[in-house]
Order: sequence, then C-alpha cells, then structure tokens
Amino acid sequence: MAWDRPLRFGMFTAPVHSHGRNPTLYLEQDLQLVEHVEQLGFDEAWIGEHHSGGTEIIGSPEVFIAAAAQRTRRIRLGTGVVSLPYHHPYHVADRLVLLDHLSRGRVMLGVGPGALPSDAYMMGIDPTQTRPRMEEALEAVVALLTSEEPVSRKTEWFEMVDARLNLRPHQWPHPEIAIATTVSPNGARNAGRFGAGMLSLSASSPSGLATLEEQWQIWSDEAEAHGQVADRDRWRVVAPVHLAPTRDQAIAEIQYGIEAWIDYFTSVVRLPDAPDTKDSRVYTDWLIESGTAAIGTPADCIELIGRMHTHTGGFGCFLVMAHDWASPEATRHSFELMAAEVFPAFQGSADWPKRSHDWAHARSDDFLERQMLAGRQARERHEREVEARRTKRPDEGPDR
Repeated sequence: MAWDRPLRFGMFTAPVHSHGRNPTLYLEQDLQLVEHVEQLGFDEAWIGEHHSGGTEIIGSPEVFIAAAAQRTRRIRLGTGVVSLPYHHPYHVADRLVLLDHLSRGRVMLGVGPGALPSDAYMMGIDPTQTRPRMEEALEAVVALLTSEEPVSRKTEWFEMVDARLNLRPHQWPHPEIAIATTVSPNGARNAGRFGAGMLSLSASSPSGLATLEEQWQIWSDEAEAHGQVADRDRWRVVAPVHLAPTRDQAIAEIQYGIEAWIDYFTSVVRLPDAPDTKDSRVYTDWLIESGTAAIGTPADCIELIGRMHTHTGGFGCFLVMAHDWASPEATRHSFELMAAEVFPAFQGSADWPKRSHDWAHARSDDFLERQMLAGRQARERHEREVEARRTKRPDEGPDR
C-alpha cells in the first residue's frame, strides 16, 4: 500500500460510557487510556464535549486535557470538539492558549456546532442557528490568535470590544485548528475558509465513506478561494475498532458493552445508515458487513483503513473511536494489537527489519558454511599450537 508519508494514529474519545455506572471510575479509566496509548506510540488523543444523554460525560474537554497533560509527556491532545455556539469565543481562545502553555505546545483545537440537539435545547439555542454561530465564533477565535491589533466584534449573541489575549500561544503561530465534519458540506467549507484541518466523524459508514471524496473537493475549492491550503496531512478520519487474535474472539469480547452502545446510538444519537434495531447480533453484523467498524483481527483493521484511504485519496491520521464495547483489559489489548500489527502496515516501521531478515535468510546456507569453516580453522590452529608446544625441546626455553 503506497503512502506519501507515515500515517499517524490517535484516539477519539467522546467518551461513550454506559449510564448507570460509576462516572468517577469511568473518567479515571479515560485518563488511564490516554496514558496507555501514549506508551504504545499513538500520536494524538481527542476529547469531546457533551452536556446531556448521560453517556458522553465529559462536559469540558479543556479540563480533561489539563489533567491528561500532567500525566503524559509526548502525545498531542485535542478538543474533539469544543461546541463553539455554547461559549463566548474570547473564553475559547483564552482557555486554548493557557492549555497550550501548560501542555508545552501539545494542544489542538477541534471545533464544531454541537452534536446533540438536547445540549442546545437546554441552553436555549435554536439548533438551526448553531452552524452560523459556529462560523461567527471561529472567525473571532482565529482573529484573537493571529491579530496584532485589538479585536472587536458584535453579533446577536456575543460582543468583544478591543479584545486581546494576555498571552500569545506557545505554538507558532498558534495551535492547529480542526473542524468536525460528517456528511454535511459545512465542515469542509469552513476548513477551507479558515485554513483549518478536517476531523471526519462517521467517516467509515456507507454514507460517510461516500462523501469523503466530496469533502476533500469542497475543502480544496474553499481553501483556494480564500487564499488557504488544504493539506491532507491535517485530515483526520474516525472509525470504531475492536481487535483480538481472531474475529470470533473480538465478537465475543464486545458482548461486554455493545448493547449499551447500541441503545445510545439508536435512542439518543442516530448513526447514518444504521439498522433500526437493538438486536446486538444484527447490529454487530451490520457494523462488520457495512465496513462501519473493524471488529476482528488486525488484518480487518488494515483493510478498513486501506478502503478509507482509497475513498479519500489520502489522509494524515486515523483515529480510533474509543468505546466500552469490551472490558477495560480487552480494550487495552485491542489498542496494543493496533500498535503492534496495524501501525507497521502504514508507517513502514517493520519494512527494514523484514528486509534485513530476508537478506540474511536468503544467504543463511552460505553464511553457515563460512561460519563452520571458520570454526574448523580455529580448531585446527589451536591443535597445531598445542602440538607444537608438546614437541618443543626442553632446552629451547620458554616462548618469547
């Protein structure tokens, strides 16, 4: 499989937890999972923002990232995503810059209009206004991060008067910005307009997969129209994965929590193309057969990523959608299989060791013969020296 550069890997955690269990324990497990994937060599972790539904329980990705930044040293941490219509844009920019310093330049800003209508409802926001408000807010955030002059803005829902940040960002010129996209063109349009990256959610579902090429075209066209550049390296695609040594084992392991996941994504959030059923076996079969998820072996995950690469023409980072399908132990092992067997297929990290092995193996008979010859010569030389000492006359004296 041809790649212009090594693919990066990350984790996207909404998070998705079963309601009715200890949320404090869940949040601790989320932090531990970020630590675990960093140790495995994952490049990024993205943390979501939600306020209702009882399942996606992180209300502030910035607070979570601040905690995760103190437990990690290398992995980059992104808001996945900040729902801009819910916040004054000055606060968004101010919190981002603080996190940028606290994390020593590892923070990324993912933004979107808000995924749950119930969140908007509780805040008295008309869901039809969330996308326009997101654009207004993002324009203000970018201005605060880049302008040398004070920023003033007045809209129907926020105002800034001669606003400037206390600190410039730690990263130059500012942390990377990525915009969430699904099947709507809005995310791709804004990514092009603001020179941001794309964070493609539901990218592996049939309808999501079908729009990936279109999203790239919209992103590219809008970027060109606004004097920006659409960079595939800043394109991230998200898909759910659970891996085990065999597909049967993977399917058995996800019985731990798949029913609660299905209940949420049929009752509160609806996945594109998903069957209208809560039958876990039927739903699991659809996830596998439609290619929406990789539930099986590392080879199944490699096939899914390859298919998405074909539809997109190339992207920079594959994000595993974190979930509680399996037990914490089986989930950690799934990520371990990703790092051990999936990474090398897209990073080339195993190519040189394999070439070295194949080269040595192809010449092993010759090398063995030479090694045995060297051993025989060493023994013969030793025996000659021993014999020479044995036959040396006593009056010759010691060796010089």
